[in-house]
Amino acid sequence: MARFDKYDPVSGGFRARLGWAPVAAEVGDVIAVVINGSGLAIKTTDAITCDGVVCLSSLNSLNDVVDVMTSGEIVDVGANDNVTGAAIGARVFSATGGAIGTTAPAAGVNGTRIGRFIEAWRLVVRVGSIQG
Repeated sequence: MARFDKYDPVSGGFRARLGWAPVAAEVGDVIAVVINGSGLAIKTTDAITCDGVVCLSSLNSLNDVVDVMTSGEIVDVGANDNVTGAAIGARVFSATGGAIGTTAPAAGVNGTRIGRFIEAWRLVVRVGSIQG
C-alpha cells in the first residue's frame, strides 16, 4: 500500500475536496487528479490534464478534504497501487481514469509528467506539463 513519505504541506501541494466516493480498493493507490470547475479533485479524464496525485491512507468519502501532492515522495509503491511499469529510473506520466504509468506522450502530444522512480518502490513526484 503506497503512502506519502516526504510532503511539505506549504509548498508540496494543496488541499481539495474529493469529487468522487472512493472504494476500499483505492486506499493506498496513487491516483492522478485534476481540479474540476466546482473546485473538486476528480480522477483525470485524459493524459493531458493533471494537477497532482492523491494517495488515500483511509477510506474517505465524497467531499472529504485531502492533500493533493505536486512535489514530494511516495513510498511502498507496488504493482497493485494503480501504477504500471514501476522500475528504477522509470519516468511516470498521467493517464485516463486516474491511472499513472510509464507510457510517455507521443511526439507532438501534450501530457503531464508525474515524476520518476528512484527505486522500484519509491516515486519522486514533480508534477509538470510536457510535450512528447
